[in-house]
Amino acid sequence: MLIDDFLDYLQYELNRAPLTVEAYERDIKQFAEWLTNGKPDEFSPADVTTADVRAWLAFLSRDGNIARTLRRKAQSLRAFFRFLLKRRLIIANPTTALTLPKIPHSLPDIVRADEMEKILDNQEEEVESAEDPETALRSLVITEILYSLGLRRAELILLDDPDVSFSAGEIKVTGKRSKQRIVPAPVKLLEYIREWQKLRDSLWPDLESPKPLFVVKGKRITHSQVYSIVKNSLAPASTRKKSPHALRHSFATTMLNEGADLNSVKEFLGHSSLSTTQIYTHISFSEMRKAYDNAHPRARKK
Repeated sequence: MLIDDFLDYLQYELNRAPLTVEAYERDIKQFAEWLTNGKPDEFSPADVTTADVRAWLAFLSRDGNIARTLRRKAQSLRAFFRFLLKRRLIIANPTTALTLPKIPHSLPDIVRADEMEKILDNQEEEVESAEDPETALRSLVITEILYSLGLRRAELILLDDPDVSFSAGEIKVTGKRSKQRIVPAPVKLLEYIREWQKLRDSLWPDLESPKPLFVVKGKRITHSQVYSIVKNSLAPASTRKKSPHALRHSFATTMLNEGADLNSVKEFLGHSSLSTTQIYTHISFSEMRKAYDNAHPRARKK
């Protein structure tokens, strides 16, 4: 099947991360399912028109999908048809004339540093008295890693035991396009990780090597499970979005507010371009504006 050929191309020739390949697969198969009215075996890429793609995106929009989601799905189709055209399996790319949905520019939601400290302190207390220590400790360590190191959700999921070096005090992170980076880990976080590993191994002694750092019921943790854990952890926070990415934004903003230089934050986040990291300078300025408006008498004067 052509979709399978494309997925093999992504995985073995372009060396895309497994979770990236899965995202492409979901988007393309969803389109095939929609276009064939539930008969994906009848999907014929050569017969797809630009109007078909536009109609699908319009359907998704009416179904409540946001611009960012629509853009990602359109890009998945664009990459798929570019592959087919390059292999001369189709004679025209129906996505060439497609205009991708624009993503509105908005500052990311963040959790304030003082709120995060209270949340983590409370989680640590809960671990000591928890009836279910596995759930409590796993939630603490995941929240701590995302906030302390600014990892993406997919990067956390891919962590294995060998990625954590207790002697060097660092963690190896596999990011987008399988690019790897080394980030320093605070002593407290490493203590949490070691404690979690001991508990995990006592409950699931037969994990295959290399052991995934985080498991639920003996299996590597999933995207939805990480999201649910973080959402529960951030329940007391005032931020509107309570997600793993909110913790990533919070990490970057806190670093810059406390004097870290932009290049250091860029390396922590695994950004390929400094311009991607610069959005957090706007967040820092927003915090400055808020503090100024609250503190300076001239700002309060109407």
